[in-house]
Amino acid sequence: MSWRFVTCTALFVASLLAANTMAAKLIVLGGLVLSAAIVIFPLSYVLGDVLTEVWGYAASRRVIWLGFACNALLVAAVWLGGALPAAPFWRGQAAYEEILGQTPRILAASFLAYLVGEFANAYVLARLKLATRGRWLWTRTIGSTLVGQALDTVVFVTLAFAGVVPGAALAALVAGQWAVKVAWEAAATPLTYAAVGWLKAREGIDTYDDRTDFNPIRL
Repeated sequence: MSWRFVTCTALFVASLLAANTMAAKLIVLGGLVLSAAIVIFPLSYVLGDVLTEVWGYAASRRVIWLGFACNALLVAAVWLGGALPAAPFWRGQAAYEEILGQTPRILAASFLAYLVGEFANAYVLARLKLATRGRWLWTRTIGSTLVGQALDTVVFVTLAFAGVVPGAALAALVAGQWAVKVAWEAAATPLTYAAVGWLKAREGIDTYDDRTDFNPIRL
C-alpha cells in the first residue's frame, strides 16, 4: 500500500484513540450533554468513508480491525499503568483513575459499538457505490453515516447505560448524540469530496466492491 493509504490509516487510528481518551469528559452544546469525544470521533467516520471509497471495503476492514487492536492495546497499557504502585510524592492517582479508568461495562459497550458502527458504515457505503455506479458521493457518505452512527450510538448508550438511566433520558441521549455526529460529518462533506478526489487522482485507483466478500471477520 502507498504512503497515502498508510497516512489515512494512521489518522483513522489516531482519531479513534484520541476520542476514547477524551470520552470521560462531558460537555454541553446547545443544551445537549455530550462526550468531549464528539469533537474528534466523527473524523474516524470521514476517514472510513475515504478509505472505503478509494481502496474498497476489504482495505477498510483491515483498518477497522487494526483500530480495534490499537484501542485494546491502549486500554491494556492504561490499566497496567494505573495498577502499578504510584510514587509516594505523586498525588494524581485518583485523577488518573477517574479520567482514564473505565468500567468493564463501558469498555465492552465501546468496543462492540465501534465494530458494529464502523463495519455498517463501510458496508453501506460500498453497496451504495455499486448501486449508484460511483455517482453522487454525498449520498454514500451521508447515507452510510446515518446507519453507522445510529448503530454505534444505540449499541453504546444501550449497553453502557440501560438500567442506570431512565428510558426517556436514554432515548434522548441516543437521539442527541446521533444528530450531532451526523451533522458533524455532513458539514465535512466538502472535505471528504476534496480528499477522495485528490487520492483517486494520485493513487490512480477507484475501487468497486462488485466481487468482495463482505464478511467482517475475514482478513
